[in-house]
Amino acid sequence: MVTGKPGIKKLVYAFSEGDASLTDLLGGKGSNLCEMFRLGLPVPPGFVISTETCLEYFNLGNRLPDGLTDSIRGSVGQIEEKMGRKFGSLERPLLVSVRSGARVSMPGMMDTILNLGIDDAIAQGLAEEMCDLRTALDAHRRFLKIYADVVMEVEPGVFEEILTLHKDRDRVTEDHQLAPETLHNVISDYKSAIRRATGADIPTDPWDQLIHATEA
Repeated sequence: MVTGKPGIKKLVYAFSEGDASLTDLLGGKGSNLCEMFRLGLPVPPGFVISTETCLEYFNLGNRLPDGLTDSIRGSVGQIEEKMGRKFGSLERPLLVSVRSGARVSMPGMMDTILNLGIDDAIAQGLAEEMCDLRTALDAHRRFLKIYADVVMEVEPGVFEEILTLHKDRDRVTEDHQLAPETLHNVISDYKSAIRRATGADIPTDPWDQLIHATEA
């Protein structure tokens, strides 16, 4: 099912607006998520940017089509209402994942950014909500690594070297064994590595993160 105002090209589709028959419009992953939602399976709320919108982006010279940013903001607002969380808030923050897709299945070839919407302050708010500082810091660490790789094209091996160095210093072998104090240092080193590689920092504004991830 596809809905929209007559005469207005629809750029973004909520999971409730699609099904498995719309692979050409929503991509394989997007249409399957819509179908799972339609069947009543436990799918978190989300939305899909259409393949037509993607083609228009390239036709415009890698520029987001008019109205897309507003459509994304509106769609995130719907997720906020359903989840009872707020994107960019220090209290009950909403973190999202951004996944690339295609009309045909391409296992292992598509990018995924997890924990988007996090920064230092939001990680602290998340830690207070969960009463778990280590998990919140690790979510931030993982976001920095994935975002830098997908959006800023920083070589992932740089982050593996940093993480291995800190694990060796702490005499641990697994990521989950790192203490919060060490994770603070890992995050700081990740940020420094990103700055050295690109001359820029990852945006702290969650909306900037989301738009740049969409462009990537």
